[in-house]
Amino acid sequence: MERKARLLVLLLALWTATVASAKLVVEMEPQRLTCEDMANPTTIETRVPRFSWINTPLSDTLKGKTQTAWQIRVASSAKKLAKGKADLWDSKKTVGNDSYLVCYFGKPLKSGQEAWWQVRVWDERGVVSGWSKPACFGVGLDAKDWKAQWIGAPWQGEKATTDDSIAPMFRKEVYLKDKVSKAKAYITAMGFFELYANGTRVSDDCLVPGFTNFTRREGLDKANIPISDRFRDYRVLYLAYDITDLVQKGENALGVLLGNGWANPSHRLMAPFGSPRFLCQLDITYANGRRELVVTDESWLVKESPIRHNDIYSGEVYDARLEEPLWASVGCNTSGWQHAVLRKAPDGKLTAQDAPVDKVLETLRPTSLTHSKTGEWTVEFDHEVSGRIHLRGISGQAGQQLSIQYVCESPLGVDKYIFKGEGKEEHAARFTWYVFSKAVITGVEHLTPDMITAECIGTDVPVDARFFTSDRLLNQINTIWQQSQTDNMHCAVASDCPHRERAPYTGDGQVACPTVMENFDAAAFYRKWLRDMRDTQNVDDGYVPNGAPWQPICGGGVAWGAAMNIIPWELYVHTGDIQVLRENYFAMKEQLRHMQQSITPEGIMFQQKTSPEGQPLYWLNLGDWSPAFGLPKDELVHTFYLWYCAELTARAARVLEDHTFNGMNVVEDSYTFRELAQRTREAFHRKFYDAEVKSYGDFGSNVLALYMGVPDSVKADVVRTLEHEIADTYKSHLNTGIFGTRFLFEVLCANGLSELALQVLRQRDFPGFGNWIAQGATVTWEAWDGSNSHNHPMFGGGLVSLYRDFAGVRIDEKKPGYRHVVIRPFLSPSLPRVGYEKMTPYGLLRSEVRREGENYRLTVTVPVGTTATVVLPNRAPETLSQGIHTLMCAR
Repeated sequence: MERKARLLVLLLALWTATVASAKLVVEMEPQRLTCEDMANPTTIETRVPRFSWINTPLSDTLKGKTQTAWQIRVASSAKKLAKGKADLWDSKKTVGNDSYLVCYFGKPLKSGQEAWWQVRVWDERGVVSGWSKPACFGVGLDAKDWKAQWIGAPWQGEKATTDDSIAPMFRKEVYLKDKVSKAKAYITAMGFFELYANGTRVSDDCLVPGFTNFTRREGLDKANIPISDRFRDYRVLYLAYDITDLVQKGENALGVLLGNGWANPSHRLMAPFGSPRFLCQLDITYANGRRELVVTDESWLVKESPIRHNDIYSGEVYDARLEEPLWASVGCNTSGWQHAVLRKAPDGKLTAQDAPVDKVLETLRPTSLTHSKTGEWTVEFDHEVSGRIHLRGISGQAGQQLSIQYVCESPLGVDKYIFKGEGKEEHAARFTWYVFSKAVITGVEHLTPDMITAECIGTDVPVDARFFTSDRLLNQINTIWQQSQTDNMHCAVASDCPHRERAPYTGDGQVACPTVMENFDAAAFYRKWLRDMRDTQNVDDGYVPNGAPWQPICGGGVAWGAAMNIIPWELYVHTGDIQVLRENYFAMKEQLRHMQQSITPEGIMFQQKTSPEGQPLYWLNLGDWSPAFGLPKDELVHTFYLWYCAELTARAARVLEDHTFNGMNVVEDSYTFRELAQRTREAFHRKFYDAEVKSYGDFGSNVLALYMGVPDSVKADVVRTLEHEIADTYKSHLNTGIFGTRFLFEVLCANGLSELALQVLRQRDFPGFGNWIAQGATVTWEAWDGSNSHNHPMFGGGLVSLYRDFAGVRIDEKKPGYRHVVIRPFLSPSLPRVGYEKMTPYGLLRSEVRREGENYRLTVTVPVGTTATVVLPNRAPETLSQGIHTLMCAR
């Protein structure tokens, strides 16, 4: 008995040790660290940064994982952090499940400071993870710390002219007296720049800095689309580059290539800001701790570069015979160089570009290369991109001219290269972009496919979602829209089209925003663009123009300025970032104030902004745009957007009220704007509902009415009218412009017409997405009939229904940022498989439903820190926590 007792005690001890050991196993760790929604930003504007990480389970079999506490430590150097010395902030163990946008509460961060940080977390068992890999960020400069002066080329004046097409190159030799511990360059331009140190380009950034409202301009009130230059603010973005590894003790050289960029575009309908100029400040820290500044001033030298012409619209010409190999290096022969001249500083505030920059996002190899008897090379690629062709290993006689003619339905600029005539040469345009899937190259005798690549250039806003179904056409539709959206993001704004106008239209931006947010990691991008909209808001009447930053090429109307109310709300819903509402709430109210100035005695909004001559100006008062057959009444669209903006602003006020937002009476605002929304909805019904035909009108009018909400007494009639309208009158085709299409599929699905919505989406003839694809489109177009631009992402707004209604994944607005989602997938033999996955702020969310015989199998992946409520037929709703879950149901 004694022996058995001892054995039992031993077994119990072993079991206890095993359980204790098992409890100590780390099951999740923090990954994908970001600061202000960016990975390792080199410069941020705020002095109270916010940190995020994604808690990643270390096994797919785990379920129910949660974060119960976190600890962040921040140090002033990587070495200190590695030693565990958090000299800036140690949060200590902090109870909570926050892992997105956690505020810094350490020592005050200094101008120009760099910091390194990491995080560890505790799970629901109390087990702590290891420390994450380190991440870093840089703080921007205080205004008083800028010592550099704006400089430009002496052959150019202050004002922009069409003669300023040659890109200047600048240089500065610098003697560094001691071993360099740190060298950081802060640089910006009114125009585009490339920075070099000792002959090496310091970064692969393209088309920087981002486009902003640089400075005041004369004559905007007399332009093609006239508005007053009573903008709220002006801004110039700067970037920071660590060039420590590119400089050394002794002689060094800096070089800058300066392009026209957005400062001096040649398009006749654009308003230039002035001649190109730049500002640069190199902060040197020596090993002994001493610091030195190298700044732009009149001591810099300048010369015409080989770029003989550069313009966003008209293209680029490069003459390699004029190259100076040592132009940005020590030892350059500077005879013939001139001194730079001081330029007037733009009115814009110097602000850190804490938003993504343009990069080469994708590189394509040719799918075909043919050579004609006349010497032309025709190269084709798999799909259309916005970017450039990069040629390597080409050769020709000195003075021989190579030309790349990009094949596009819209006008594009030139791309020409003049050979130096010395061995193998290389060419890629720098300060513009082209739109193409095909090009004709002349002026070169020998080309092979391995010498040619197409480089897609755009703002680095990565795709972070995937929509997939058993229907190839639906997959294609989503793919071509994603490509079009990528092609239309340059310089940290979104454009209408990447070729013809290249303008940051706010209407196109707001209508596509929900779909963008559900396909791209776009938080930092939109925060920057929203600031551009606030900057261009009229301080007198609250008007937000049709484009931001403003250019008088941008025609639009009420739905364009509505971006000021719609995008902040969408960004908040998709991220849960309350700061977005705080930053934009005043501008949202101001835009509503402007809209209410156009309300008629009937309660209808009918905007009629006028020209300087006092006549209503078409391009300031649009309703819908790019219709399939016809347009709804302008005043109907205007009134819908008055309701929509009032409704969203009321919701924002309610959220801010819950978060004790100080500075405005949001409690009263919430009531006021809800009342405005209700009055507008009632006025809309009185004005536009025709009881005899049980309709609000054609061309999307019933769609907008149902989305807004119609009286219960007429709703069933209006739904039947819409069903008849789409199914019978238009033979299961859409009949909407861009704003009607935005809501069409959601409204059909919300009213029991999902099968009809699917039929409309699947059409392969006019009008429909499939009709574009049948004609070879690899991007979405501006018009259903194929007229105008063949690269416009605006119709993508309606595709949000693919994820919300067919995949069935919808964010709960009461728990935004994907903290809680409702999953109610579309179950039908007509679509046996449909799924959607998204990298949310908390990790990968995935939903896929498959038909298996008469049943359906739903597989759901729920990230740590979130929940998903699944709603299926013949089952009670079920709320799931972290893990991979499988549910079965019959239709």
